[in-house]
Amino acid sequence: MRSIYNRLKTQMADAQGAAAPVRTLRGAAADQMLASFETLGLGGFWSTDGEGRISYLSPGLVRPLVHDDDARGEDFLGLFASPRPGIDGQRTMPFVFARKGKFERVIARSIAGNTETFWQISGEPIATGDSGFNGFRGHILDVTSDRQNAEEASQMATTDALTGLSNRRAMSVLLERTVSAFAPQRRACAVLLIDLDRFKQVNDTLGHAVGDALLKQVAQRLIRVVGDRERIFRLGGDEFQVIVPDVDDRGRLGDLAGSIISSLSEPYTIETNRCTIGTSVGIAVSPYDGETADDIVRNADLALYAAKHSGRGRYRFYSRELLETAEQRRHLEETMHDALANGEFQLLYQPLVKAETGVVVGTEALIRWNHPESGLISPAVFIPIAEDSQMICRIGEWVLRQACEDAIKWPAGTRVAVNVSPIQFADPSFPKLVSMVLNATGLDPDRLELEITESVFLQETAATDAMFKTLKGLGVRLVLDDFGTGYSSLAYLKTAPFDKIKIDQSFVRGATSNADRNRAIIAAIVTLAEALDMETIAEGVESFDQLTMVRELKIGHVQGYLYSRPVPVEDLFKDVDAADWKIEASGPARQRHERRAMYRTIGVIHEDHYYPVMLRNLSASGALIEGLIDVPLGTRLMIDLGDGQFELSTVVRTRESHQGLGFDRELVSDGNGGLCTRHRFLAHHLAAAGVPRNADEFQTKQASMLANGIISLPRFSVVARNSDGQRKRS
Repeated sequence: MRSIYNRLKTQMADAQGAAAPVRTLRGAAADQMLASFETLGLGGFWSTDGEGRISYLSPGLVRPLVHDDDARGEDFLGLFASPRPGIDGQRTMPFVFARKGKFERVIARSIAGNTETFWQISGEPIATGDSGFNGFRGHILDVTSDRQNAEEASQMATTDALTGLSNRRAMSVLLERTVSAFAPQRRACAVLLIDLDRFKQVNDTLGHAVGDALLKQVAQRLIRVVGDRERIFRLGGDEFQVIVPDVDDRGRLGDLAGSIISSLSEPYTIETNRCTIGTSVGIAVSPYDGETADDIVRNADLALYAAKHSGRGRYRFYSRELLETAEQRRHLEETMHDALANGEFQLLYQPLVKAETGVVVGTEALIRWNHPESGLISPAVFIPIAEDSQMICRIGEWVLRQACEDAIKWPAGTRVAVNVSPIQFADPSFPKLVSMVLNATGLDPDRLELEITESVFLQETAATDAMFKTLKGLGVRLVLDDFGTGYSSLAYLKTAPFDKIKIDQSFVRGATSNADRNRAIIAAIVTLAEALDMETIAEGVESFDQLTMVRELKIGHVQGYLYSRPVPVEDLFKDVDAADWKIEASGPARQRHERRAMYRTIGVIHEDHYYPVMLRNLSASGALIEGLIDVPLGTRLMIDLGDGQFELSTVVRTRESHQGLGFDRELVSDGNGGLCTRHRFLAHHLAAAGVPRNADEFQTKQASMLANGIISLPRFSVVARNSDGQRKRS
């Protein structure tokens, strides 16, 4: 019953409404109503003839649109600017006029001088009798302010309010659009993910206002380095991102990342505060490192994580090995806690000699981790893990004790240098530890050198000055390590009581080249050290031309492979006259590209054949491989380094099963002390060319093609090893 009642009630109301009389305005009343509408500025009216010429335009719009006192006869479409391809869309005034149908709320622009006005136009065709189309009539409204408000709201939604850069939302839209547009042609798009190092310390010690000002300066430096602010984004906090379309050259990307790191690491001055931070960069490139925008960002983040945990202040390219490295890091962190108790750490010692005479005056203690499963692990791998896990103080204490215990057995006067982590240096109890170790071992404090990096000065406080004063009061010697590679201010040298400055090996490398400015930088460092009454050490000296340069520049001491590699303590004084321990330099005459020892299987392609070989060492300009026999000099080989990395090479040396290769193009830095090719090949390109996913797969294919006469017999024999280590041909 209730529902029937409601329906009847509704029908009655509708019937009453339908029966209500409607008043129609005509004549003078209608003209007055239209005039009031126009006067109130709620818009205007327009009409045209069949040719599109104006027959009526509201008086208030004549001057803004026609810029004259009379609009009649003017081309209506001519009042507006031409549509912008790709911006204004397809629904434009010329389009709707051509259709001769009804249209609503079409946006058009008029331009007068430097002023741009936006109009919303609606219209309907005029039909009179049998004459057909006789023009349009309709309504027009100035919507410039609405348009500006909408654009401002859109800009606020996609712009970082602090720095003025585009935000994460804008980055996601642009990257998604770019990757999708580039996918059909397999065009490259690189993403550089940037994270500031030590920014939290600035916020915590100097306040958020200083931190915000610092982020603004970071944004301006990024714009100067990258050159196009539209490709730079602030994702939030201290994280930024740069999109680089159509670049897959990892040499260029590495140079850009290096420039960003260098620029952002320069000191900042904010009001009266001086701040120094660093930065790390992760790089991923589509389509090689992922097919979607999400894949690229995720893999750039993995590369950034690897860069930050490789020592910070560096860049890393994404590679599939990073997933394995992340798992290895987790495993190392778990097993590190037991490594000290299990005696897995050991010290090696590298002699320090006088540059002019070769007489040994001391050694540097260098830690190694002899992992029961992974073998010897470089400190470049495990020290950052130790610093993050707070294990570094325990490991540092062990190094200090062991080095002093070893040094007390050496000839009098021979010093030992121990590296001190910034975390150790910040520990107020560190001087007490040094004192206890010296007392326990009986080592003369003058024979202990503590090597400290510039990073301890990033936050110059009274505690830093007090620490230096206390350590110097113990009688130990202080060495400024890796000078010139980090902190840029020299003001700390006025008060820091260093006895020596160690010139970083990055300056020594390349200093013998006339085109390199390293020599001038080293000369300036030596002059500075002399003025401050400090000794100088050049580390990383590996060739005689470098030694000559060191002597010419009057550097006092030398450390490097030219005299000795790091050796176990039992080999340190072996067969040496303790009264006069002198080492003869031995090494190449001239500096060459640094060679990294390797021992991993790679592939070599010659004609139609793929050979598995062992990579023994690798440099930017060439490699040493083992595994082929009877390879003539001058043979052209394509070397497969994995992960889509191929480079053409020529055999420049050959001896039995070893071949020295010279690359057509030099490899470039991967940002973490390794090397990579500038360009890569995609998986489907390799499959189309017949390149295998692994050597076993290709050998199976080759056997089938040989049997069917598709390819010729292999030109070279492959060396294999028996279980007893003896070589055999295959």
